[in-house]
Amino acid sequence: MSDEMTWIPDGVFSMGSERHYPDEGPVTRVEVSGFWIDLAPMTNARFTEFVHATDHVTGAEVAPDPEQYPGTRQEDLVPGSLVFAMTEGPVNLKEYGNWWRWVPGADWRHPTGPDSTIDGFEDHPVVHIAYADAAAYADWAGNALPTESEWEYAARGGLEGAEFVWGNEDPQETEPKANTWQGRFPFENSELDGWTRTSPVGSYEPNGYGLLDMAGNVWEWTEDWYSAGSGAPVQHACCAPRGLRGGTRQASMDPAQPEIMIPRKVTKGGSHLCTIEYCFRYRPAARQPQMIDTSTSHVGFRCVRR
Repeated sequence: MSDEMTWIPDGVFSMGSERHYPDEGPVTRVEVSGFWIDLAPMTNARFTEFVHATDHVTGAEVAPDPEQYPGTRQEDLVPGSLVFAMTEGPVNLKEYGNWWRWVPGADWRHPTGPDSTIDGFEDHPVVHIAYADAAAYADWAGNALPTESEWEYAARGGLEGAEFVWGNEDPQETEPKANTWQGRFPFENSELDGWTRTSPVGSYEPNGYGLLDMAGNVWEWTEDWYSAGSGAPVQHACCAPRGLRGGTRQASMDPAQPEIMIPRKVTKGGSHLCTIEYCFRYRPAARQPQMIDTSTSHVGFRCVRR
């Protein structure tokens, strides 16, 4: 097995949390079979090798289908992706459009727009990756994307029930253990951790299984369709569900946007934009839905092999 992966042994763990966001519960005992997992998020260097070998074209490099996005302005129906843009001052945190911009020409090679480059950022996580791009890489490598339960089990690093991948204390505003946001989001970042956007993988200590960047830096795709709760219905204590999976493709679609019938997968891990005052999701139990065709400047992936 490649030295870029490590073995995670069989085990049973308590998946989810009932202390923060509703979709993280209920806490469920889950049995996981052993698997190999990438030590770190996929880097620009490794993704470049894949593209050179396959001529893969990512979703961000293809114009959106106007039938899937009714009402979209014609000038926005061009190749591009969503890029975080710091605001000039406080904004309504319920309106994420205040800090996300659709940027024509933004893609994995050009993370902040057509004039940007990944030169010098080869060891940073690749971003602007839609689900199909991550799945294509995994298939090419003979791997797969992790299930949500596999990802969370690995992220916990053997710390049963801990709040974070390193334990129960949150030092992110004093002595950061991951690449997250410090300061007032989304207009003031003190860069206490040294970064405004992505950081080189391995900039922080690994978790108990030796895995890097399982908190912060970039969100990571999983195989599971998003459902409102992370756990299965409560079962008898002796019967931990094995390989717990998420919801259905149909049910994953956003009920708040019925005109956009695009299913959503679960992403895990949080990113460099997470902060306790807005997106307190740099925790193993945290989860977020992501439309499968949507790429952003803070979503990447890692692979598993079963």
